[in-house]
Amino acid sequence: MTTARRLRLVLVLGSLTAIGPLTIDMYLPALPEIAVDLHTTSAAVQLTLTGTLAGLAVGQLLIGPLSDAVGRRKPLLAGVALHIVASVLCVLAPSIGVIGVLRVLQGLGVAAASVVAMAVVRDLFDGAAFARLFSRLMLVVGVAPVLAPTLGSGLLRWSDWRGVFIALAAFGLILITVAAFGLPETLPPAARRRGGVLATARVYGSLLRDRTFVGLVLVTGLAMAALFAYVSGSSFVFQEQYGLDEQQFGIAFGAGAVGLIAATQLNVRLLNRYSPQRILIAALGLGTVAGLVLTTFAVTDFGGLPAVLASLWVVLFAAGLAMPNAPALALSRHGESAGTAAAMLGAVQFGVGALSAPLVGALGTGVVAMAVVVAGGMIAAVAVLFVVVRPAQLGDLAPSAVTVAAH
Repeated sequence: MTTARRLRLVLVLGSLTAIGPLTIDMYLPALPEIAVDLHTTSAAVQLTLTGTLAGLAVGQLLIGPLSDAVGRRKPLLAGVALHIVASVLCVLAPSIGVIGVLRVLQGLGVAAASVVAMAVVRDLFDGAAFARLFSRLMLVVGVAPVLAPTLGSGLLRWSDWRGVFIALAAFGLILITVAAFGLPETLPPAARRRGGVLATARVYGSLLRDRTFVGLVLVTGLAMAALFAYVSGSSFVFQEQYGLDEQQFGIAFGAGAVGLIAATQLNVRLLNRYSPQRILIAALGLGTVAGLVLTTFAVTDFGGLPAVLASLWVVLFAAGLAMPNAPALALSRHGESAGTAAAMLGAVQFGVGALSAPLVGALGTGVVAMAVVVAGGMIAAVAVLFVVVRPAQLGDLAPSAVTVAAH
C-alpha cells in the first residue's frame, strides 16, 4: 500500500472512530439547558446518555457478526445514514422521551462506524503494521472526548442545544460521503462467515463459558461504568453545584480527558518493563483509592472543587491504565473469533456504562452521587478481578497480550 493510500485510510478510519465519542460527549454541556427547555428532570436527561450507550452496546453485538457475513461497506453506510436521520430528528424532538429513543438510534449508527473501523484494520494489516495503525486510531479515540465538550460549549455560544445535533448530522453527512468514495470493501466474499444466526450464537456461547474471559470483560465494563458515571454527572456537578459556565466546564472536562490519554500513552512504556496483568492490578488499586478519596472530599466538602477535580483526574488516569490491558488480556484468549469477542467486549463496556448514568441520576445530581458511583465501579472491578478472574491464572497470557495492550 502506498503512503498516500495509507494516509487516506487513516483519515477515513480516524473519522469513523471519532463519531462515537463526539456523539456521546458533544452535548454534555447542554444537559442542564435541555432539562429546563423541555421541562423535565436532570435524571430524565441523563437517561438520554444511557440510551446512546445502550444503542452502542446492542449495535456492536449485531453489527460485528453482520459485517463478517455481508462485508464491511453495507453495514457501515446504513449505520451512518441512521445516525444522520436520528440527529436531524433530535433537532425537531418535542419531548425528552422522543430524544431518548432517537439517542438509542444514534448509538446503533455509531456502533456500525466503530465496529467496521476496527474490522477494516484487521482485514488489511497484521503484525507491526496493524499495531501502528491501531495505535493511531486509539489516539483519535482519546482525543475526540477531549475536544467534544469544548466543541459543544463553543456551539452553545451561538445556538441552543439543538445546534449540537445539527453539527452531528453535518458531520455524519461528511463521513458517509468520505466512506462511500474513500473506503473500498475489504472483506472479499470468500472470506465471509457462513452459518447465519446459529453459528454466531455458538461462538457467543463458547465465549460465555470462558470464566476468565467473562471476568476480564466485566472488569473492563466496570471501569467504563466509573468513567461514564463521571461523564453523565459532571455537567450538573460542575455547572449547577460549583457554578462553572459552559465554557469552563468544557475546559475542566477536557483536562480530565487529557489525563486519560496520558495514561494510555504511559501504558506503552510501562509494558516494556511490566506485564499487562501487573499494570491492571496496580491501576485498579490506584483507581479504588482515588475513588474513596473522591467520595470523602464530596461528603465533607473538604478542599472544594479543586480537591474533587484532583481526585477525579487520578481516577481517570487509573482508568486509562486499566482499560487497554483488561481487553488485551481478554481478547488474547480467543484469537480464532476475535471479531465476535471484540463485539461482546464492546457491548459489555457500553452496556455496563449505560447502567451507571441513570444510577447517578437516581441518587441525585450532586457530587456525592457521582463520587459514590465512580468509587463503586472501581471497587466492583477490583472484586471481580480477584474473585472471578483470579490474577494468578493470567500468567500464561502475558506474551500474546503485550502487543495488543501496548497499541
